[in-house]
Amino acid sequence: METQQPWRSLRFSFRSATIIVCFLNLIAALLLLQGFLSSASTRKFSTPRPDTVQLNYIKESEEMRRAMEPLELIKRVREITQEAYVKAEIVQPKDTKQTAAEDLSKRLKDSRSFSDSASQKALEEWRKRKMERARQRQLEKNGTAAMTQA
Repeated sequence: METQQPWRSLRFSFRSATIIVCFLNLIAALLLLQGFLSSASTRKFSTPRPDTVQLNYIKESEEMRRAMEPLELIKRVREITQEAYVKAEIVQPKDTKQTAAEDLSKRLKDSRSFSDSASQKALEEWRKRKMERARQRQLEKNGTAAMTQA
């Protein structure tokens, strides 16, 4: 003969277990919500006011903290960083085109001061060739631009 156990006589399905767990979670959530709301409302209305002794203590501690700040050191550090920034701007390397142009202008000035008629003539020829090349390039650019537009 089979003996039935008392706990098996109750029909306990997964559905009923899920409903019980959800109900307990709902109760826990409501209790937590009530706790948060009650603590928030008591904090709003009962903010403790510091008395004059505490205010004096706070003021003295702020003054002591400000007195302990190394203001001179902070100013000196700012000056040093500004000096380093200015020096970094001055030491920046020059552009290669700019240095080449400066070198060429120095050489031209030197050649004019120490030049004879032959070197002056060579310099004028060089300038003419340079101008002619520039004109040729400009004409080529204009020609290709006109052809692409047509």
